[in-house]
Amino acid sequence: MAKVPPHAKKIFSGLLFNVYQWEQEMFDGSFKTFEMLWRVPTASVIATVGKKIITFDQQQPGRSPYPSLPGGKVEPGESPEEAGRRELLEEAGYSIKDLALFKLYNEHSKIDYDDYVFLAKNCVQTSKQNLDPGEKIKVKLVTFDQFLQLVRNPDTAIPRGLQHEMWEALLNKNKKTELKIRLGLV
Repeated sequence: MAKVPPHAKKIFSGLLFNVYQWEQEMFDGSFKTFEMLWRVPTASVIATVGKKIITFDQQQPGRSPYPSLPGGKVEPGESPEEAGRRELLEEAGYSIKDLALFKLYNEHSKIDYDDYVFLAKNCVQTSKQNLDPGEKIKVKLVTFDQFLQLVRNPDTAIPRGLQHEMWEALLNKNKKTELKIRLGLV
């Protein structure tokens, strides 16, 4: 898990990214300038309705259509759990009854980026979509096998760590069974 060192200096502050630099001692005693990005955390939701998973066919300005899960950035003052609930309600119109952290991913070597993935069971549609002006989202309920196939699309916007687990499930029958059980779809 890459983290910006506490002694690093912020050299750029953006909307989603901040850039930090620091002097790092090398093995030979010399020093080099190191650099790392920090990104606003995100929350994604693996949301189930019965034995189906909510997925999206999504489009945003300047980007080709892509498959995704409900989710987005964690707003200031908001917990990752609150962000997951809010994003699912806004983007799909579904409310969450049971929510638990599935996994926190932060596997980039040069980006300090917490990518929360939640598992939401027994979701219920309670409203219409309330999309941002830059979102076009078609909500789809898919089977577990259809869900796994989303990683075959190179444009998929599913958290990288979860994609890795999905590929393992496609390639290994035991991993597939394990993931299906973890999602409560057996």
